[in-house]
Amino acid sequence: MNKHPNYLLNQINGPKDVKQFTISQLKQIAEEIRTLIVERTAAIGGHTAPNLGITEVAVAFHYVFNSPTDKIIWDVSHQSYAHKCLTGRVKGFIDPDHYADVGGFTDPNESEHDFFAVGHTSTSVSLAVGMAQARDLQKQSGNIVAVLGDGSASGGLAFEGLNNAGRMRSNLIVIFNDNQMSIDENQGGLYQGLKELRETNGQSANNIFKFMGFDYRYVADGNDLDSLINVFNEIKDIDHPIVIHINTLKGKGYKFAEQNKFKFHWSSPFDIETGQSINNNFSDDTYDQAVIDVLSEEIENDQPIMAINAAIPGTFGLKKLENKYPHNYLDVGIAEQHSLTMATGMAKNGAKPVVFHNSTFLQRAYDQLSHDIALNDLPVVILIKNGTISQSSWTHQGDFDIPYITSLPNIEYLAPTNEEELQNMLRWALRQNNHPIAIREPMHNVEHGKSQSEFNDINYRIEKSGEKVAILALGDFYQLGEQLVQEINNVLHFNPTLINPISASNLDENALDSLLLNHQLIITLEDGSLSGGFGEKIDRYFSDKDVKVLNYGAKKEFNNNIPVSDLYRKYHLTPKQIVDDIKKQNI
Repeated sequence: MNKHPNYLLNQINGPKDVKQFTISQLKQIAEEIRTLIVERTAAIGGHTAPNLGITEVAVAFHYVFNSPTDKIIWDVSHQSYAHKCLTGRVKGFIDPDHYADVGGFTDPNESEHDFFAVGHTSTSVSLAVGMAQARDLQKQSGNIVAVLGDGSASGGLAFEGLNNAGRMRSNLIVIFNDNQMSIDENQGGLYQGLKELRETNGQSANNIFKFMGFDYRYVADGNDLDSLINVFNEIKDIDHPIVIHINTLKGKGYKFAEQNKFKFHWSSPFDIETGQSINNNFSDDTYDQAVIDVLSEEIENDQPIMAINAAIPGTFGLKKLENKYPHNYLDVGIAEQHSLTMATGMAKNGAKPVVFHNSTFLQRAYDQLSHDIALNDLPVVILIKNGTISQSSWTHQGDFDIPYITSLPNIEYLAPTNEEELQNMLRWALRQNNHPIAIREPMHNVEHGKSQSEFNDINYRIEKSGEKVAILALGDFYQLGEQLVQEINNVLHFNPTLINPISASNLDENALDSLLLNHQLIITLEDGSLSGGFGEKIDRYFSDKDVKVLNYGAKKEFNNNIPVSDLYRKYHLTPKQIVDDIKKQNI
């Protein structure tokens, strides 16, 4: 049901409709969009503060330019909500029954006004350069506009894009949204230079954009619609690269987002009146807290620990560690590559770096994993979160980390099954000096198990001995393995063997060979992509032996906001489905 039938937004079915309104009406439309953004993210979660701060940019762009002939590329695209409201998708914001119809990032399948599926940072300028080069090559026309900012300038690809954009001799426009924030506070020397530009109204000679070859304009109030429309009219159809540097307020129009930009960068559902999260009962009994407890112990024992993250402290609850041990904590901004190579340098010089990454973001630094950490075989420790089959946007899938990490030599990828195992693995990783160690933090509910005083080896743990079927249940899927054991008991009336493999990268050949004595079927369970994953390694090992192997995990594909329960059924990841498969094997 349309919550606001009297909104002017109801008259906008595409960008051409934006041009019919007066400037005064456009300002009203901007406020209507802000209301819808707050209502929608309060109901289903999303990027609240980034979108509130850049609403006027979207309105001004579609008033002045002519999409899709003129093309706008949103960096990360988590700031594209207003753009979506103006390009035929307002129902996904104004009608709660249709919230799920529109994704949180740009998507060419949704609209001809979206050009890329983008959910990772620092890509917009390189994408824009590519589009501009293709336009020029084909002697076409049209403006190409990249929106950079909200922390996305700190990634290395942004500098590579700017460096190449600055040498062009044709139209390319970069809107630099300077809201003085990233996901958390901005990090690095770049932002000191931006501060100087703001304080001098864009007149400072210390101007990185001019140095790279851009023309330059500064807009002191990037939330002032009149100013944006004026400057966009001035630079439309420009024949050389230019940066429009705008100073905006992240979270504008919603006081709780203005006051707590970090919390509302991305927020779970919340109460609009109080800004408080809904149904979010936090407990100290979390895997994040378990990690922080171990790091705190090691710091107190004078280990030279440095906890490093790339602009996502909230993902791991690292603010607690920063507050207690500020000298043992470093946020490098959105710069995954730097975080890993810097950690390699620290490890070489005797420190104990612990780098925290999301599975979906760590892949941006694959070369550093390979050429810096693995090749040099240095004891960097990496904590990886959100490595799981999830219902996230296809831009944020976390189920590819096992294949891309275990494809590299020297890195041991541990997969704990419970809190105590996680802590013991982390202690061992910090005290050994032989190899890089990655640890996949479990993503399901906190589980507790037998507490070992030490973790000394990466050999498989045979937790339950049985016959006929051996189940290798990796990490988070160990509990699925336990459920499968019970289902086999109930339906097939025998006791299978249950194994905790400990590591996604290591093959315990002695344990695997022992299974050949009284098992006819090996089952692997992993919370990730099967292609190149743990199960394929087991299957390959048994390929010349008289035993059958069934691998269970995710298909190699991009899934876009599909419920996990649906994915599990699709991938045969329920105990009943697996037992049905076992029946067909005639063991």
